[in-house]
Amino acid sequence: MTENSTPEVADSTLEAVESTPESLVPESQAPARRTGGLALRAGAAVVVAALLGVGIGVGILKVKYPDTATTAAPQPSASAPSGSPKPSFGANSSGYHFGSMRDLLVPVPNGYQLGPDSGAYGNDTELTADQRTSWVEDAVLGLPAKMQQGVRDRWKELHLRGAGVRTFRSGQDDLVVTMWLVQYQQDAVKADNALVEALGSDSGLFRTGPDVPGHPEAHCYLPFAAPGDAIDSLICSAAEGDLRVEMRVEGIAPLPKDKAVTLFTQQLARLASPGASA
Repeated sequence: MTENSTPEVADSTLEAVESTPESLVPESQAPARRTGGLALRAGAAVVVAALLGVGIGVGILKVKYPDTATTAAPQPSASAPSGSPKPSFGANSSGYHFGSMRDLLVPVPNGYQLGPDSGAYGNDTELTADQRTSWVEDAVLGLPAKMQQGVRDRWKELHLRGAGVRTFRSGQDDLVVTMWLVQYQQDAVKADNALVEALGSDSGLFRTGPDVPGHPEAHCYLPFAAPGDAIDSLICSAAEGDLRVEMRVEGIAPLPKDKAVTLFTQQLARLASPGASA
C-alpha cells in the first residue's frame, strides 16, 4: 500500500462511521471516539468488519483442523472455445461478472488441496440465496442491537447477488488460505475496499503488508503478532468490478508472503475484465 492511495470515497465512508451516534458504539469502544481520528478508526474496526461482511478478524491456526476432503476441487469449466460467442464465466467491459462463483474462484493450485471449512459455508461453495441471508446475519453478530437492522437494510440496498468461498491447505499443512468473492453494486464494492485500505493503513491495528504487483487497487496487511508467535496471518483485499475479493492466510511463521501474493494475483487475473482466463 502506498501513502495517499485511498480513494476519496473512503473518507466519506469514514465520516459516516465517525458520525454514528455514540450510543451505537460498543461501550468498550466509546473512549476511542474522544481520542482522535486514528483511535476512532481502531474503535470502528469491528463495526466496519460487520458492514463488509467477509470480516477482517483472523482466528488462530489450529494445530490440526477437523478432517476435510483432501481431493482437489473439480476444475471449473473453462471458457468456451474462441469460436463460441459466449464463455461460461468471465466479466464484460463494464466490470460485471457472470458465471458461477465456483468458476470465478481460482482453482486449487498445484501443491495445495482443499482446506478446512470456512465456518458454516464449507470449503468449496457458491452460497445459495438462503446462505447469503445467513451470511448477512453472521455479519451483524456482535454489533449493538440498534445497529443490526441498519446493516441488514444496507445489504438489501446493495442487492447482494452472489458469494463464494474456497479454501486451500498446503501439502505441508503449514499454510491455510481462504478466498472469498462477494458480488454487489460496483460503487459500493469500490468504497468498501477503500475503507478496508484506510483501516489497514491508518488505524494502527495492522502491520503493512506486501504490495500486489500490477494491482494498485489491491492491498495486503498483517495483524500484529507478539514476538515469538508460532502463527502469523495476512489479509488481502481488492475490488474487481462488482466483486469484492478477500483472501485470508494463516500459517507458520515466518509467513511466506510471496506465495500468498502469488495466489491473490492469480485470483485477480481470473476475474480481470473483459473476460476471465481459465
